[in-house]
Amino acid sequence: MAYRFKRVVVKVGSNVLARPDGSLDVTRMSALADQVAELHRGGVEVILVSSGAVASGRSEMQLHNHRKKLGQVSARQLFSAVGQAKLINRYYELFRDHGIVCGQVLTTKESLSTRRHYLNQQHCMTVMLENGVIPILNENDTISVTELMFTDNDELSGMVAAMMDAEALIILSNIDGIYNGNPSESGTEVIREILPQQDLSCYIQTGKSQFGRGGMLTKCRIATKVADEGIEVIVANGKRDSILTDVLCESRDVVCTRFIPSDRTISPVKKWIAHSEGFAKGELHVNEGAYEALSRPEAVSLLPIGVREVKGEFEKDDIVKIIAPDGRQIGVGRIACDSNRARQAAGKKGIRPFIHYDYLYLD
Repeated sequence: MAYRFKRVVVKVGSNVLARPDGSLDVTRMSALADQVAELHRGGVEVILVSSGAVASGRSEMQLHNHRKKLGQVSARQLFSAVGQAKLINRYYELFRDHGIVCGQVLTTKESLSTRRHYLNQQHCMTVMLENGVIPILNENDTISVTELMFTDNDELSGMVAAMMDAEALIILSNIDGIYNGNPSESGTEVIREILPQQDLSCYIQTGKSQFGRGGMLTKCRIATKVADEGIEVIVANGKRDSILTDVLCESRDVVCTRFIPSDRTISPVKKWIAHSEGFAKGELHVNEGAYEALSRPEAVSLLPIGVREVKGEFEKDDIVKIIAPDGRQIGVGRIACDSNRARQAAGKKGIRPFIHYDYLYLD
């Protein structure tokens, strides 16, 4: 069978792997592992970003009559610690039946906030792929707390797709794709293709899923950003039989939503910066002149004269947000000086750029 891509990231959501009672759906896991194994045999490198640890741990603790009352963070840490062991062991056994080795990669948002740590994780997964090992990623909820967590694994999978230069990101949820209205209402249809820069705000439901942290709004935001980086994004129903192999097969038409990738080229450093909004330590508020310059298609750097206000405390090479005169965030970048120096230089001429174009990502 001919597949459309050679390297893909597959994100499996909690609602795909959890039964209605919150327990792990082993049958669905087995079916997905069979499909990943088929892709693997077909020459496709697969990086799996899998949710399900918390749901798995919750059901395991219920089996053991866990009665101690826990706060939200404590419960998430406990369920994740128990569930992650159960989840990766199940994947290990399923892939072993196919003669395939898998490896666990647990990460945190904080561990990806520096370029060095980012490159270390990239190298780890590259070595795994070169040796025929399937990387299975999940956020390490045992040490992540609310303010340092990824929005959900959609955000993590988007960063990983950019990091690993994947050709496609497949987000498996429990619905067929992005709908042009409320999926429960008659006449509502799946949007089959979403073009670069297409406005989706009128379509998106804001509710979160029962077991996961993110909703369709998060999926669309991440998908749009990843597609803007030249990576195709597919949102599909992970509970459908053979969904993975079908959406990647050139000869099969499957109901799903495809975000058509932009044809622009983005450097590896800019890809990291594009996904670094959550690591930002401060803000640069620009004036009208700088905003107009940044809005033009030609490459420009952000100069001190274009900054009217500096907020937050940061060091040289930290990530900062770029804020337009109307208060909207319009980008992120790696700044070339600390916050004290930035405040001294803001609004002045003849000084080196705060953020060079090579380290500036505009939305």
